[in-house]
Amino acid sequence: MGQQGPDGTTRQDQHGQGRLLPGDGTVDLAAHLDLHGPPPFSDGRPGAVSLIDQVDKAGLTGRGGAGFPTGRKLRAVVEAGRRGGAMHSQVGTVVVANGAESEPASRKDRQLLSQSPHLVLDGMVLAAEAVGATRTYLCVHAAAPGGAVQGGGPPREALGGPLREAVVSRERSGLNRVPIQVVEIPGGYVSSQETALVNLINGGRAVPTFVPPRPAVRGAHKRPTLVQNVETLANIALIARYGADWFRQAGDAEAPGTALVTVSGAVTSPGVYEVDLGSRVTDLISLAGGPAADPQAVLAGGYFGGWLPMQALAGLRLSQPSLRRAGASLGPGVIVLLPAAACPLAETAHAVAYLAGQSAGQCGPCKLGLPVLAECMQRIAFGRPGRDLLGSVQQVFALVAGRGACHLPDSAAGLAAGTLAVFEAEVRRHAEQGPCPRVNHPQVLPAPDLVPA
Repeated sequence: MGQQGPDGTTRQDQHGQGRLLPGDGTVDLAAHLDLHGPPPFSDGRPGAVSLIDQVDKAGLTGRGGAGFPTGRKLRAVVEAGRRGGAMHSQVGTVVVANGAESEPASRKDRQLLSQSPHLVLDGMVLAAEAVGATRTYLCVHAAAPGGAVQGGGPPREALGGPLREAVVSRERSGLNRVPIQVVEIPGGYVSSQETALVNLINGGRAVPTFVPPRPAVRGAHKRPTLVQNVETLANIALIARYGADWFRQAGDAEAPGTALVTVSGAVTSPGVYEVDLGSRVTDLISLAGGPAADPQAVLAGGYFGGWLPMQALAGLRLSQPSLRRAGASLGPGVIVLLPAAACPLAETAHAVAYLAGQSAGQCGPCKLGLPVLAECMQRIAFGRPGRDLLGSVQQVFALVAGRGACHLPDSAAGLAAGTLAVFEAEVRRHAEQGPCPRVNHPQVLPAPDLVPA
């Protein structure tokens, strides 16, 4: 396991070097090849073990938030390509690497791309070979998001330039079997959604589009398209080299492998940590130096996740299945520790207001419903909520959830609903006594000033 410290350097803990973050600073091409060797292409050799079979056996799941089985996603693109003739044509399928990290509390993709860019690029070209792709794109934000995640990653300069240099160095060495194009996308919470990336590559705006068809069937350039998070692709590169059994030596049977997790809020050493999946959440907090103040709750999974009171952390494991059973999510690998001195209702009100402001403005439930939801949460936190107001919130939940082109409405509604359930006693106190003094505590959850797409 390794960590990214507040000073922007990576430190290793007692477990040794990490798989994805192997040391301090950026691993350039020479160091990368010395550490891992060149990408192990199959070149269509008879009897060569299928990379997709290895990914299936490894049990790798997506690290972008949804946790979907990666092997199934790869196979869906292959099957769509075969049906459309792409696997046997010069057009081929497409691979899109999603490094456009829009989750405000996450810095793990930025850290991975800054420190281990060639592991991600290896994953792209190996995935391209596996699905028959002839074009690949690496998507990152044109300008780094604002907002503070204390100690949560490297400096926030744009990544496009350094990544293009990495691509060129590989081209000179003959490592890129397919063209790799770095695409800088505009800021915005929804701009990193997979259909938004495809829409931008196709010449449109970086806004989500309605599905079906999904990108795996008809995506970039109207071809079957694999859209995969950069951490997932880096793991594909490792599985291709070292095999499924090696991959499963970390993590547990239910959640194999390691994951990059951004830990922030009221911890002593906030940062990006590489940990075994299945580790205890309390152990991860201890790895981050333990609480820096008396804690009251954890936001697990970021703005697509949910709040968990501290008593719920006893025995809780860091994996999608375990956290979902507890009512939260691992999401893109986010843990935020909320101090007792902060008001959870005010924190959520700020977050929902931010999400409402990030709407692409193309779906009625999102464009019209989220501002109402944000106003309700503001009144609950900073006013004196009554029965009518809480009833209005429930009505908005029903109107917006599951009705947009993307999951932004679901995120906002789920975060608000979970807050009212977990902090029911706080809601009652606010209703009876008005806003608590803690609403004036400095904001813990980040809400960066991203430029809308």
